[in-house]
Amino acid sequence: MMDQCAAWSKEDQVYPKPAEKIKRTRRSNRASAKKENNEMKKISAIMCILLLGVVAWAEVPPPVVSAPNPNIIVFLADDMGLGDTSAYQDWCGNPDQAQLHTPAMDKLAENGVRFTDAHSPSSRCSPTRYALLTGRYCWRTHLKHWVLFGVHCDPLIERDRVTLPGFLQEEGYMTGILGKWHLGLTYSAANGKPSKGWDDADLTKPILDGPLDHGFDYFHGFSRSHVTAGPDGNKPPMAGNKKNAIVKHNSPEQGVGPGWIHGREVNGATGHGKMLDGSYVLDRVGNVLDEKGREFLDSANTAKKPFFLYLASHSNHAPYTPTDRIGKYQVKGASKNVDGSLTSSERLDFVYENDVLIARLMDYLESTDDPRRPGKKLVENTLFIFTSDNGAEQNLKQYTGPLRSNKGSVYEGGHRIPFLASWPLGGIRGGRDCSRLLSLTDLFATVAEISGKPLPPLKGAFFGAEDSVSQLAAMRGESCPPRIPVFPNDHMEAIKKKSDKRAWVAVRSNAAPMPGEWKLFLDETFAWEGALNPKELYNLSNDRMEEKNVLDHPEFKAVVDFLLKQAELAKGDKESTRQLEE
Repeated sequence: MMDQCAAWSKEDQVYPKPAEKIKRTRRSNRASAKKENNEMKKISAIMCILLLGVVAWAEVPPPVVSAPNPNIIVFLADDMGLGDTSAYQDWCGNPDQAQLHTPAMDKLAENGVRFTDAHSPSSRCSPTRYALLTGRYCWRTHLKHWVLFGVHCDPLIERDRVTLPGFLQEEGYMTGILGKWHLGLTYSAANGKPSKGWDDADLTKPILDGPLDHGFDYFHGFSRSHVTAGPDGNKPPMAGNKKNAIVKHNSPEQGVGPGWIHGREVNGATGHGKMLDGSYVLDRVGNVLDEKGREFLDSANTAKKPFFLYLASHSNHAPYTPTDRIGKYQVKGASKNVDGSLTSSERLDFVYENDVLIARLMDYLESTDDPRRPGKKLVENTLFIFTSDNGAEQNLKQYTGPLRSNKGSVYEGGHRIPFLASWPLGGIRGGRDCSRLLSLTDLFATVAEISGKPLPPLKGAFFGAEDSVSQLAAMRGESCPPRIPVFPNDHMEAIKKKSDKRAWVAVRSNAAPMPGEWKLFLDETFAWEGALNPKELYNLSNDRMEEKNVLDHPEFKAVVDFLLKQAELAKGDKESTRQLEE
């Protein structure tokens, strides 16, 4: 059995205007219109043959052109569901009047590949970010559910672990991260030694462990979700709430966070306790990311080096704080539905801010000469990936798509995510759909295959990428075997109260011995002890909403046995799934 990524049969496409719906010749409406068109009945047999020839040609993967290592941009949205972008409107079924129009994402999909079975490794933030950068499931660490919580958390990534940006540094890349880190920091105490936590941290001294210690040359961002990373400017405290005034607002005793961090330096440190200079303003975060993104890209181009930019957006994590405008693009109050009507939604304005940031990056790539390919633009040799860290934060089908539950759940709505990729020179183009199973852990192996270098070893010194599988062939539209199972985790439905019992893991496979898209739920003992205690089984091919648990149906025993065997081979903090592919 092979996975095939099909080409879209599309009309000539221009950059979509806000009031236009993207037209893909995908399914029933256009097919019905053609049947009803009398003129179509008059097409000659010769024309039919020619048409079939064109379709056959369109499904052939585009040729790959030899080129230097591509630039790479990974844009990671925060809490953005499949229904939050019009690039997935046909898949989600949202009507035009209730579908946010995201023209930059639509353009990325039309020019590249759209995965329809992509998954975050966790249904929450920190674990997904760990997995994306390391190629390893976070349930193999001590953080087997939930997120790094609190104003201070120790670094989650080990110092001797090879990360994706670290791997690319060895290949000559300039590596940068903008935005949300949320993988732990080590602050300095007044004596220059590591602080024990936030209380004894001296914000005027360098950060001792952060992104620069895990493969990045450049960092301009914040410690965790934007609202919890620092006080919002110098806004006055709310009246009548003394505790809130001390902890939540800008004062020497504030316990929110350090605000903007550049490299190892806290930008706004004043030396007056934890008080900042007021430069960290929530509704200006997008503007700073845009400005610093161009600063980083300019530096890489000046150095004539390939770049890896990981833009970890603040949007659309609550609270919703859209900026007024970024460059020529109005943001606040400007988000529109596909039918051209205003959304009149602060949340959707904030989601739209992601689209504007993508548009700005694409504007830069399309207008800037490639210093390594004279006479060419950067966009031709840039792999651009857009995705999200988990499903939508609200359990509304308009945002999650036709899936059960949302962020924090191992049901599909918690971890089935948008994933768009484009690399014109590398054969990732043409507006294709791909149904191959994908995990964000796969970025590491995909980039390694592009570079032609082997992945880090699974054991010994400088190890990594334990759960990463290359998706390069799938991205290019080539036939490839089904992916080994993915293992997303963190299930709020396991128990109402937050506890270690939420560390459920799902085994998700499209390659079981019976046809279907199968998903087996294992309780928390798999993550904690390596035990195999199945709880639920669904076939998503006919039950996408996960409403019919067929675990106790004897006719599906072969599927259960297969998935349990895969889980047995994958279990353990020191093991991997990569070997299942080999």
